[in-house]
Amino acid sequence: MIAVIGPTATGKTSLAANFAARNNGEIISADSRQVYKGMDIGTGKDLSEYTVNGKPIPYHLIDIALPGEEYNVFRYQQDFLKAYQEIIKRKNLPVLCGGTGMYIEAVLKGYRLLEVPEDNNLRADLENKTQKELQQILKQFKTPHNTTDTEDRKRLIRAIEIQTYYQKHATETGFPDIDSVLFGVHYDRPTLRDRITARLQERLDNGMIEETENLLDQGVAPGDLKFYGLEYRYLTQYIQGEISYREMFSGLNTAIHQFAKRQTTWFRRMERKGTEIHWINGTLPMDKKVTFMEQKIQEL
Repeated sequence: MIAVIGPTATGKTSLAANFAARNNGEIISADSRQVYKGMDIGTGKDLSEYTVNGKPIPYHLIDIALPGEEYNVFRYQQDFLKAYQEIIKRKNLPVLCGGTGMYIEAVLKGYRLLEVPEDNNLRADLENKTQKELQQILKQFKTPHNTTDTEDRKRLIRAIEIQTYYQKHATETGFPDIDSVLFGVHYDRPTLRDRITARLQERLDNGMIEETENLLDQGVAPGDLKFYGLEYRYLTQYIQGEISYREMFSGLNTAIHQFAKRQTTWFRRMERKGTEIHWINGTLPMDKKVTFMEQKIQEL
């Protein structure tokens, strides 16, 4: 399997699609929010990029869950494995593409995960804790967990619930070893900052606010929508009149920059733990990026 990873706004989807177009590939998304239907602009699905020179590139694990529904790493492993095996049966090349580090590592490293049921007694106890107390409790666990958003109480409580369950139960659910070559897309910090801000403005200009309004109109509770963090939290606050447009743009822009930094930190940590990532300069022309990937694969 080939993996194309990196922080937000680096052009991963376009690169993965162009590589897949030249190498009989099918893309498996590794994005924790793109699984949700109707959350297109806010999650940056960029579905138009899955067509290269008029050729549609098959993609998987996008639009497979309803907004408001919980989707987790355990489910992702199951859905990934099904998609991966189907692609292999077709004798095509699986191309993993995304920026959710926990999902990427869960399949590359074969995390042994269990489905975690709700613990109402634990939840009732945690509800009495302050935000800071919840964050401190989560830090006590050594088991890897995607804690990219520790400002949301619902996320914090669920994360603690998962880690508490793992401490009490064996996690020996088998997952196959997958031979993979990883490529990461990178830009220097100033360039990435400019790309993030420009992309945010473009998405706002192209209907991201209206998309959020539609989700609220369809009955997705504001609290549930805020649960998805970043864009949907700030846009929901703006739509409900809690913050101004200027506050929304400024706060969201800063939050996305911070998110990109956390993504980069996650991938650097993967490297320190022994995962080899072949980094590609994002400023290169697309043809050179794809050719670099093809040559590197031949060398290995």
